[in-house]
Amino acid sequence: MTLRVKRLDPGDLRAAARWDAFALACPQATFFHRSGWQRVIEDVFRHRTRYLYAERGGNIEGVLPLAHVNSMMFGNALVSLPFAVYGGIAASTGDAERALEMAAEQCARRLGVDYLEMRNVRARHPEWPTQDLYVTFRKEILAEDEANLQAIPRKQRAMVRKGIKNGLVSEIDHDNGRFFSLYADNVHRHGTPALPRAYFDKLREVFDSDCEVLTVVGPGGRVLSSVLSFYFRDEVLPYYAGDDEEARELAANDFKYWELMCRARARGLRVFDYGRSKQGTGSYAFKKHWGFEPQPLCYEYRLYRRETVPQNNPANAKFRMFIAAWRRLPLMVVNQLGPHIVRNLG
Repeated sequence: MTLRVKRLDPGDLRAAARWDAFALACPQATFFHRSGWQRVIEDVFRHRTRYLYAERGGNIEGVLPLAHVNSMMFGNALVSLPFAVYGGIAASTGDAERALEMAAEQCARRLGVDYLEMRNVRARHPEWPTQDLYVTFRKEILAEDEANLQAIPRKQRAMVRKGIKNGLVSEIDHDNGRFFSLYADNVHRHGTPALPRAYFDKLREVFDSDCEVLTVVGPGGRVLSSVLSFYFRDEVLPYYAGDDEEARELAANDFKYWELMCRARARGLRVFDYGRSKQGTGSYAFKKHWGFEPQPLCYEYRLYRRETVPQNNPANAKFRMFIAAWRRLPLMVVNQLGPHIVRNLG
């Protein structure tokens, strides 16, 4: 039977359900291969998507989520997938991999993009230019809380115990209010634009119970730290976070992730995915201190109208002046301006 590459219609709920059933069963797929991201990216950021799937005899053999991000400031790209740490092709057969890759390249040329970006977990094309800036951190969740605690290196384990001693408690929030306040303030202090509140609300609308907010509160009711996490198969992915300026002194950040790990273990989950970090950053060091080992991410590029891999990230020296100026702007101003900038970064 002939293998055909088709495009997922955002309104075709039946096809989306088949896509998701494949993603759930395919070992190569991640949370970011779920079809719901198509709605999030189109509804919130207004980027056109090309969600491609390879089908033979009524059976899906591979999926490739793509979004077209076209910006005067940051370039014109076809990406799998913006706002995601993992992407690229998830397939059960080599035929599907090749067909989807060919379709992606044809789409990229037709759109006239500067480059095609595949955010692969593992290398597919050693000959393609790569971005080696990012790593991910993943670790097994053990069957007992005490075993998980002992697996944390001594210094960070002491911070977890400090948070417990300080009387901190964790709560599951039913909206994004407390989380967003901490997140927006946090990224402002780091000098980067915040994603819009509408984005986080859409995530919870689309992914429902697979998107959850855990917030840490101090004895006096002070909201100290919060994290928005995704759930996929037997994994938990703490993805966005925010902390009050007092959180470090009270060990609220370490306590937050410890509580999330305990709750994940109680749900029977087996993998704690600490997510992506840039090498040489504070978040990279923090995760290493928790006993997680970095695993390289193989972001591969097909360059069409440029000669080098894009560096649209805060580590790029040309953004230093912008970051310094952004920190000085009032929070109300940056929350208004930020979404118009960050939508093109992905």
